Amino acid sequence: MKTISNPSQSKWQKLAERPLIKQRKLMDTVEKMFYNIHRKGDKAVLSYSRTFDYAGQQTLAVDAETIAKAADRVPERLKQAIALAQKNIETFHRSQQEEVRKVETAPGVVCWRESRPIGRVGIYIPGGTAPLFSTVLMLAVPAKIAGCSEIVLCTPPDEKGEIHPAILYTAWLAGITKVFAAGGIQAIGAMTFGTESIPKVDKIFGPGNQYVMAAKRSAQFYGVPIDMPAGPSEVLVIADQTCNPAFVAADLLSQAEHGPDSQVILLSDSKQVIKAVNREIDLQLPTLPRQEIAVQALKNSKAILFRDLDDCIVFSNQYAPEHLILAVENPVLLSRDVVSAGSVFLGNYSCESAGDYASGTNHTLPTGGYARAYSGVSLDSFVKKITFQQLSEEGIVSIGNAIETMAEAEQLHAHKNAVTLRLGAVTARQLQAATEITPENSTEEEKKEERDETF
Repeated sequence: MKTISNPSQSKWQKLAERPLIKQRKLMDTVEKMFYNIHRKGDKAVLSYSRTFDYAGQQTLAVDAETIAKAADRVPERLKQAIALAQKNIETFHRSQQEEVRKVETAPGVVCWRESRPIGRVGIYIPGGTAPLFSTVLMLAVPAKIAGCSEIVLCTPPDEKGEIHPAILYTAWLAGITKVFAAGGIQAIGAMTFGTESIPKVDKIFGPGNQYVMAAKRSAQFYGVPIDMPAGPSEVLVIADQTCNPAFVAADLLSQAEHGPDSQVILLSDSKQVIKAVNREIDLQLPTLPRQEIAVQALKNSKAILFRDLDDCIVFSNQYAPEHLILAVENPVLLSRDVVSAGSVFLGNYSCESAGDYASGTNHTLPTGGYARAYSGVSLDSFVKKITFQQLSEEGIVSIGNAIETMAEAEQLHAHKNAVTLRLGAVTARQLQAATEITPENSTEEEKKEERDETF
């Protein structure tokens, strides 16, 4: 991991860039595959799957029996861990449910907003070198709470043509019945257009490598929304003299092992801290089964020495990390200056792994600097917010003149007329009511005259 000391602010933007493959070549690959999937459906998806994942693949759908039998291959201890994580994720996401609040914005004008679930959602679960069954929980649990009617899951098969049993078990536990052995660009393309086997979805969720992220961007062009840009994983750690260097090194390596295109960043106001963390990385790295992957990621990573923690937090906001760890003496105080990050971890014991698995927050987060404008997945990601308004006669009168004036100024006379007709109807009814004399609405004097005439 390269160490940089006190870079001038003019260099910060360059330092905040992520490692990327050539985008034009990447998008050309996506468009070619999308074109074939749109035309040939399952045939194209299977062809790509045989090329990139399992050469002998014959079908895409995973049958119910295979899903059910997966439970027998998952150790009981792991089942208990998954159950605990599911409970915490459900608790946190249920807390995001909103009550309907009706507001009278003007006399007789009532407005409110209600949530409606997205119908069919597609979730992509990376499953190549790291079968991310935890992502099944992160996406399926809020989808179920939101009330989505159907959840379609796509995940790549391994070199033997199998899907990791923990992914299938977690899918079953979360109530997912449609699972397909398809990964990468071909999975996103299938959920975008629909094939003979894989249905077209209303929105696509899930993390992935740069190929998956590029495919998700293309899906939007073809009318299928996505959760957010979520590509190669990343973490930024701000550490001062109070940090535990072994903890910091472990957090950096936990993201580096995701993939060779991942990136980890260490910021500190202490040269000694950076040296100590690098020593710990050298000690811990040889013990990791995914050492080769982590080594590749570390080549794209940096440790940067800044003058003080204020500079560290300013750079972090410019970088906008997916995960931000504040391993400092006063993390809560420093966190008040955080304006761009996917998820923040406060203090020496708040490891990023907690958010990845079992604290309850969602680990599907914006990467590549998109945290400057995007939020992580939440319950809101699976619903549409629909606004309602109801105007009485009093309501149209109270705001009608303003609407007419604004519509006329924008030269939208049909808009104005829609109000003018209603105001006219209200005025006419009021005039009619005023001219109608009945025993119920006549004055006392008129009632006396009526009685005198009777006698």
